[in-house]
Amino acid sequence: MKKRGLQTLQQAEELNITAFLNLMVILVPFLLITAVFSRLTVLELNLPALDAKSNSEQKIKLQLELVIREHSFDIHDVKLGMIKKIERSEKPSQWKTFTDALVAIKTRFPEESSISLLLEPSVNYKTMIKVMDKVRSAQVLTGFDVTTIVLFPEISIGDAQALTLPVIDKKASTMDSQKSKQNEAS
Repeated sequence: MKKRGLQTLQQAEELNITAFLNLMVILVPFLLITAVFSRLTVLELNLPALDAKSNSEQKIKLQLELVIREHSFDIHDVKLGMIKKIERSEKPSQWKTFTDALVAIKTRFPEESSISLLLEPSVNYKTMIKVMDKVRSAQVLTGFDVTTIVLFPEISIGDAQALTLPVIDKKASTMDSQKSKQNEAS
């Protein structure tokens, strides 16, 4: 009896990997075929050139900047200054006003296709993406049809300058507060 037990231990069972190989033969081509169809959408952004302001010899054209602040959208031109200020709110009418302003600018300057988005640090990512979508194209109602027009597809992104509040002279403010206290006492 002992001999029979030893014989069974000494005979090694052969490993059968044909089922595994069949699975790999089917799975590898399937994964390669489906990998081709998964693509990411890439949006190309152009950063403003350092020497863009020094080229004054070129024809003067519109250089749009959209400053996205916590409470407003400020549409500027580098040379002309403020074009339009739109207060930010959660109402959908804000986006209609925003789009109408951009469409008006595009109709006056049809050859212009670039805009710089300048964001305050408090602006969240979701707002930036929504503004980028609104700046690239707009849907306009013409008669009974809704047409999509291309506004400013070339987008540059940067940081907005902080709003500078006027500096109040501390001496003058303390003198004014002292005078008002004296007037209240008398």
